[in-house]
Amino acid sequence: MKKLLTSLADKYEVASFCNEDPSQFLHWYKKGTTNIELASFIAAMLAFGSRTQFIPKIRQILQTADNSSGEISTWLKTCTYKKDFPTGTKKFYRFYSYNDMQIFFDELASLTKNHNSLGNCFHEQWKKSQQAPHQQKTPHLADIISQSFPKSRIVPKGKTSANKRLHMFLRWMVRQNSPVDLGLWSWYPQADLLIPLDVHVMQEAQKLGLLPPNATASRKTAITLTKKMEEVFPGDPARADYALFGLGVAPNLC
Repeated sequence: MKKLLTSLADKYEVASFCNEDPSQFLHWYKKGTTNIELASFIAAMLAFGSRTQFIPKIRQILQTADNSSGEISTWLKTCTYKKDFPTGTKKFYRFYSYNDMQIFFDELASLTKNHNSLGNCFHEQWKKSQQAPHQQKTPHLADIISQSFPKSRIVPKGKTSANKRLHMFLRWMVRQNSPVDLGLWSWYPQADLLIPLDVHVMQEAQKLGLLPPNATASRKTAITLTKKMEEVFPGDPARADYALFGLGVAPNLC
């Protein structure tokens, strides 16, 4: 099993993985950590459903920002999105309306203006959580991020759900020495990442006997699978995401 999963990870964790994946937006901006983080976060939060539908939506947001302000951070900090992006209850993507997008942008803008970057913001909050009384359980960084967007419906909430999009974003930001993941946040241990659990990953894990047939897409399931993958990829269990996701999306290539 270890040989199989390592081989699959080697096959799929390559630069070309980004071509049809939302991770392509990690490279939308070549310079400026703040812009890269913002583009990546927006991409991750909208990365659900059909790629042919959500990738154009993400591209639309970034192109609008670039054409109006030159970059996403300026677009948010100057609140230019308020005039460039519509309001109303009409849906922008799936069940998220234009009003939902405005609230999402409001909270992103506030965090960026107050902390200069998402990384600074979440690093500060994570350090504070490490200094909490010993008897308190330290929250996962995904929970810290979620709590930073109290009004936004777009950012996943709930401590029992898998919250795949948040964990995918963290994989992008934290994992080091990857042709896909950026590894910008060296302050967070990649050993603490959880596998971004989606239907493809879960189904392939079940087929391989890594999860029981009745497993559900929950935080508990993600933790269970991540612990097993720690045995295959010591110190870097989230690398298994490439093996299982790749196997599920493009099995004919294996």
